[in-house]
Order: sequence, then structure tokens, then C-alpha cells
Amino acid sequence: MGTRARKLIGTVVMLAFIFCYALFAMAVAEGRISEAPKLIQTLAYIVLGLIWIVPLMPLIRWMAKPDKP
Repeated sequence: MGTRARKLIGTVVMLAFIFCYALFAMAVAEGRISEAPKLIQTLAYIVLGLIWIVPLMPLIRWMAKPDKP
């Protein structure tokens, strides 16, 4: 599979994942976090804002793989 195809597939998968994750994060923030103290809210928003990167790192590495000669 060529680099262009990997990047296209990876981009579509990444956008779908981020869309679903954003819905999940909004639901969690609206339901549980809004009632918590400000410090807990801040920490939760930092974690929710950064944790989406962890599952996408293998996908990003796969997208960046060079073509085999």
C-alpha cells in the first residue's frame, strides 16, 4: 500500500475517531464533571483533552511509514 493511500485511510479513520471521542468527552463533561469542584474539573478537562492522542499514535506511525522499495 502506498503512502498516499495510507494517509487517506488514516485521515478518514482519525476524523471518525475524533468525532466519536468528542461526543464521548462532551457527554462525560456534561454529566459528571460539571458537578465536581473546579480543581477536579480542570484536571478532567486536561486529561480528556490529551488522552485521544494515545490510541491514535499507532495509526499516525502507520501513516508515516515510508514505502517499501
